[in-house]
Amino acid sequence: MDRMNPMSQLQFMMEQTAPALAYREGEDIAAWRTRAACKLRELLGTDGYRMVDPNFRVERQSRREGYTEIRFVITVEERFDMPCHLLLPNGAANPPLIVCLQGHSTGMHISLGSPRFPGDEESIAGGRDFGVQAVRLGLAALCLEQRYFGERSEHPGVPGPECWVPSMTELMLGRSALAGRAWDVSRALDAVERHFPEVDTTRVGIMGNSGGGTASWCTACLEPRIGAVMPSCSICTYRKSIAVIRHCMDQHIPGVLRWFEMADLAGLIAPRPLVVVAGRDDEIFPLDGVREAFDRIRTLYAAAGAPDACRLVIGEGGHRFYPEQGWPAFLALTGWDTR
Repeated sequence: MDRMNPMSQLQFMMEQTAPALAYREGEDIAAWRTRAACKLRELLGTDGYRMVDPNFRVERQSRREGYTEIRFVITVEERFDMPCHLLLPNGAANPPLIVCLQGHSTGMHISLGSPRFPGDEESIAGGRDFGVQAVRLGLAALCLEQRYFGERSEHPGVPGPECWVPSMTELMLGRSALAGRAWDVSRALDAVERHFPEVDTTRVGIMGNSGGGTASWCTACLEPRIGAVMPSCSICTYRKSIAVIRHCMDQHIPGVLRWFEMADLAGLIAPRPLVVVAGRDDEIFPLDGVREAFDRIRTLYAAAGAPDACRLVIGEGGHRFYPEQGWPAFLALTGWDTR
C-alpha cells in the first residue's frame, strides 16, 4: 500500500466500515424501514425545508404533435421558483404520470426533445428525451427543472449545469442537493394533484438518467406517492462508483457509508415496481458494481414479499438511457400500458 496515497487509506477505511443500518436477512422489514427512513432523512437534511405559498401560475399552453404541453411555475422555497412542463397525450383518459429528471445537462428541455445549446442534439439522441417518449406511450409526463440545472442555475443563459458550488453550500447549511431535488418533486406533485385532475395521480412513476437517476432513487425513498421507479445509469455500489470515481457533489450524502450502501435504500422503495437500467460500458457506474447492487436489491424485494417487482435491464453501450429496453420492462411491471 502507498502510505502517501489518500485514496489507499480511504479505501482501507471503507473496507473496515460495515453499514450499521444495512438490512439483515430475517429482520422485520417494517421495523427496519422505520429506522432506515428516519436515518436517511437525517443524513439528507430534509428538516431544512419549509412549505411556502406555491403561487401556482400557468405561463403558456401549446399544442404539439400528439400531445398538449403546459408550462407552469411554482414557488418551492422562499425566494426560489421552479418551472415545470406537463405533457398530456391526446386522447388518453386519466393517464398515469411519469416524472422526468435529467442528469447533468443543459436542462429539462432535453426531456422535451427541444435542443437549445450546442451538444443538446447528442444528449437527446442518447435516449434522454424522456417526456416525449412517455407521451408517445400514452403516459402524461412532468418535466421539471432540477435545482442548479438549466433555468435554475446562476447563469441560465450559459449551457451546462452549475451545481458544484451550491451543492457544497447546501452541505454547509445542513441540507443536501438530493434532499432539495426530492422536495421539488413533491411540491410539483402537489401542484399536479390540485390543478390537473385529468392526470391519474394515484399512478405516478419517476425516472431519470445519471444524476437524474440518483435523484429519482432518493425521491422514491422519501415520497410515498411515487408508485414506480426507473433510474438509469445511476444504481451501483457506492464503493465502486460515487465514493471512488469523480462525480458531482450533488450525488453525495454525508456519512452515508456508515449506515447504508446504495442498494440498502431499495428497502424503502420495495415493493413498488423498480426497473434499473444500466449501460454495459458505463465507465462511471461500472457494471460489476451494478450487478452487485442489484443482487442486494433482489434480497430486499424478496424480504418485502415482492421478488418479481424489480428488474435489471442492460443496454449495449455507455452512459445513457436505453428506451428500447427500459420502457417495455417498466410497462410490464406496472401494467400502465394505456395504448
